Amino acid sequence: MKIALLSRNTKLYSTKRLVDTARSRGHEVHVLDVLRCYMGITSHNPEIHYKGKIMSGFDAVIPRIGASVTFYGTAVLRQFEMMGVYPLNESVAISRARDKLRACQLLARKGIGLPITGFANKPDDIEDLIKMVGGAPLVIKILSGTQGVGVVLAETQQAAESVIESFLDLKVSVLVQEYIREAKGADIRCFVVGEKVVAAMKRQGKEGEFRSNLHQGGTATLVTATREERAAAVRAANTMGLNVCGVDILRSNRGPLVIEVNSSPGLEGIETATGKDVAGTIIEFLEKNARVGNTRTKGGR
Repeated sequence: MKIALLSRNTKLYSTKRLVDTARSRGHEVHVLDVLRCYMGITSHNPEIHYKGKIMSGFDAVIPRIGASVTFYGTAVLRQFEMMGVYPLNESVAISRARDKLRACQLLARKGIGLPITGFANKPDDIEDLIKMVGGAPLVIKILSGTQGVGVVLAETQQAAESVIESFLDLKVSVLVQEYIREAKGADIRCFVVGEKVVAAMKRQGKEGEFRSNLHQGGTATLVTATREERAAAVRAANTMGLNVCGVDILRSNRGPLVIEVNSSPGLEGIETATGKDVAGTIIEFLEKNARVGNTRTKGGR
């Protein structure tokens, strides 16, 4: 296969692993900086150019699109889809997962377990918003945050009101979620490929930190996900329309609760913690599924 890998940094662990693995299996891989791609949008003849050359003849595209370039990155990916190139994850699915509010609404519609969540822009009664999610302590998130940035734990009613008011004064809409105390600052990252959880790790926040993100100093260890957790992860992936993703789950007294579906999950933490060749599983999935025009959306929204 001829594979395009959309990544802004060739030195990243995930990018290098996917490139090396694909090439070791006999595939041709081109790493493209998504922001340097430019498109010709013409009826019946969509084109992508890169450094003065037309990008053509690709069988598959692997999007590794950072959150800060989601709009342009998904536009480039959509152009590949219009050209009939098979995407590991489709543009529409990535857009769904990146919109935290939309993702919560879609998961809730499917009956997938979530922390009780509120969303507000200019509430007339902040006390009622806090009461809606069960009161303090609670977690407050901004929609654009990634890797644990823009996530605050408010431990008291007064602190919750103050943080929410501060965000709203900055004209930032907020997600407000119940705090799952029994999770004890840990979550389970289930790595989904196709219809299966291929690896799972427990991420534990550092001492005094409720966020378990590895970028915030958390640690990762091998864990065996329960049948219920694996089922929730696969259902969440299917709801977003993602073939490959990381589904983050809290263990609560009422069962697994999904807190995020990550469309570009890193490979270093999961491969190091589990010892599994996740990159190989991803490339194998491409080998089985990459066919011209084999997309759900055909480049549409």
